[in-house]
Amino acid sequence: MVSLVCKKVGVLSLLLFLLFLSTSLYSQNLGRLEGFVKDVKTGDPLIGATVRVIGTELGSVTDERGYFLIENIPTQSYTVEARFLGFKSELKYNVIVRSAGNVPLVFELLEALDELGEVVVTASPFIKKAEAPNSIQNLSREEIATYPGGNNDIAKVVQSLPGVSGSVGFRNDVIIRGGAPSENVYYLDGVEIPNINHFATQGSAGGPVGLLNVSFIEDVTLSTSAFGAQYDNALSGVLQFNQRTGNPKRPGYNFRLGASEAAFTFEGPLSKSKNSDLARTTYIVSARRSYLQFLFKLIDLPFLPDYWDYQYKINHKIDDKNELNLIGIGSIDDFSVNRPDDITEEQQAILDQISIIQQRTNTIGLSWKSRFNNGFLRTTISNNFLTNKFQRFRDNENKQGLLFGNDATEIETKFRFEWTKFVNSWTFSAGTLFQTSSYENETDDLENNISFSSDLNFERYGLFGQIAKSSSDEKLVASLGFRLDGDSFSEGGSNIFNNFSPRFSISYALSNRWTVNGSAGIYYKIPPMTILGFQDNSGVFVNQSAKYIRSDHMVLGLEFIPKQATRFTLEGFYKRYDNYPVSVRNGVSLANLGGDFEVFGSEEIISNGKGRAYGMEFLYQQKLTNRFYGILAYTLFWSEYTDVSRAVFRPALWDNRHLLTFTGGYKLNNNWELGIRTRYLGRAPFIPVDVAATELVYPTIVNDFSRIGDERLQAFNSTDIRIDKKWNYKNWSLNVFFEVTNILGSDLPQPPQYGLDLDDNGLVILPQMLIRIEEENNSATIPTFGVVIDF
Repeated sequence: MVSLVCKKVGVLSLLLFLLFLSTSLYSQNLGRLEGFVKDVKTGDPLIGATVRVIGTELGSVTDERGYFLIENIPTQSYTVEARFLGFKSELKYNVIVRSAGNVPLVFELLEALDELGEVVVTASPFIKKAEAPNSIQNLSREEIATYPGGNNDIAKVVQSLPGVSGSVGFRNDVIIRGGAPSENVYYLDGVEIPNINHFATQGSAGGPVGLLNVSFIEDVTLSTSAFGAQYDNALSGVLQFNQRTGNPKRPGYNFRLGASEAAFTFEGPLSKSKNSDLARTTYIVSARRSYLQFLFKLIDLPFLPDYWDYQYKINHKIDDKNELNLIGIGSIDDFSVNRPDDITEEQQAILDQISIIQQRTNTIGLSWKSRFNNGFLRTTISNNFLTNKFQRFRDNENKQGLLFGNDATEIETKFRFEWTKFVNSWTFSAGTLFQTSSYENETDDLENNISFSSDLNFERYGLFGQIAKSSSDEKLVASLGFRLDGDSFSEGGSNIFNNFSPRFSISYALSNRWTVNGSAGIYYKIPPMTILGFQDNSGVFVNQSAKYIRSDHMVLGLEFIPKQATRFTLEGFYKRYDNYPVSVRNGVSLANLGGDFEVFGSEEIISNGKGRAYGMEFLYQQKLTNRFYGILAYTLFWSEYTDVSRAVFRPALWDNRHLLTFTGGYKLNNNWELGIRTRYLGRAPFIPVDVAATELVYPTIVNDFSRIGDERLQAFNSTDIRIDKKWNYKNWSLNVFFEVTNILGSDLPQPPQYGLDLDDNGLVILPQMLIRIEEENNSATIPTFGVVIDF
């Protein structure tokens, strides 16, 4: 079935791609770049800064607003540099100039502490923060947009970053250095968002399709072991998505057609003053619509995913020191079933066991940033809303014989305040968090004889402080911070000192090329509302005694930068967990759950689980130089957790041991680009099925959790390629891409699947008999085609 889908989609994609290649239109080969140069600390415009396009004679000088404009640039990729006396210059790599659709560049320069006269000091293009000197990675807008095999899905792009193993198949779980997918937090322009996927696993964050529109994103930063004190609830990773603002001079439009959806994005000025051609208020807004449900219906698949999403950002500059940002993102998801005409045993098993999902999400946030002399205040208020109707029936096709039903609503309203002050080589920051949480849930679990109606309301609160110091020669940078968090519901949660979270980091430059980095910290995460809001049949919140999950991190690394655009790092890391929730019913650590289409954590637990994840990681990264850019990373790690006994550490489901990734691209002549991603995952454990118990209760699948780690899947390797071609015309530009996922046809490792035995007519043979589904060709090679138009 998968092979037939791939062949049909592949032939159509190839024909459309060739059609575009054969199109002969007169092209426009010149474009322009514009943007701003600012002081990174104060946000003040740098007047008279020089901006130049490397490799050409083209350049510009900023005006009194810090604004620059460079015109008549040949349409191709460049490195662009911004310089200002007394500041470190900044290079932006892989800046693509088009005839239309060029996003304004924003340079934020850091003042040089050394007085070097006319000597130019260039800041490293590799992001590093005082509180996170190691285990931090950043991807630019162009690196995200041309990522092979990602179909412009940012959640998939993240899986190319070092230490991120992700899922095998069609889910976007972010699994960082052996940690569970529920251990990460996500921020969009400083506003926390609960998840970044459609059809997200409630209580966790993974799903099959990313929620964020790549046209909005300026860059993505991932921290995997050292987290700033302003971030709460992070155990394994913090993902920060920075959005760009709309064009302040002119309206622009972007149309994007991918393998699964179509998106339309608008941007531009909302209002302009009579005295300036730059608007104080800008907007960018988009809507996306999937068409997978129509394609899957056409080719007779047993499930039909249907989704919409929307995203917006409005930026208003009140004056030179104050600005407002209003952001929003939401989704409408419906997952239904479809009985194929000539149903196979595999399709019948999917139809029997699949869940029917209706999900709605919305996040809205308003932030006010007020700059003062050598510092700023940021105040943010946001609201997250999730409704999740999750059902599984004995007869899914006709929705008869309910086996499990979960109708839940989660609402969070957050108020964050952050103060930052720069004093010479010192940086001070402090802030508070106050949050109201509401959770309603109607659950009917006939499989486990549980039924309850939950209505939970409580508050969360926290505060943090952080201090960083750089030596006068900038060789030594150190940071010390802490967090205190509590809540009004859980037993012991009202005492914020129970969750005291200190952290420390240090970085020392051995020479201009070699740096040693280290960090250590204790981090806490409150259990998700699915755990806290669970009740027994008598209406008692049996998990009110749940403790905050604890994770202790220690990292030591060495960084080598032989050239401006090249770096190597080697890190050793150790994570130790305590208070991890363990299922009373199954005796398994919840660290092994959350990577499937279920409701994560809605069961009785005890907070006595332990865990550990440790290993080493090598990274090579090359920014665009001589037409090539790439990231090569290898992670060797172990991930283990205890069960209810706390006595024995068993391999986690994420214990692949080996993770090797390479992602890179090469710029060819005439605006052609070739991208490649290859990934190797070692053998991961899986949970075997208890066949005898499953026969009695099918279509419910009964897992044998006592055998976690006894069996492992085969190793997985996959190579994806992508070819981009850009055309530039007067007032509009066109990008056509063709990509092939798993071009070598490698098998996707899957645990044994079970279903009912069918006769030749697709009817269940009576009496019912559970059989193992014979594995068919599982080497899905998927070619896809996409179009991006800017005008």
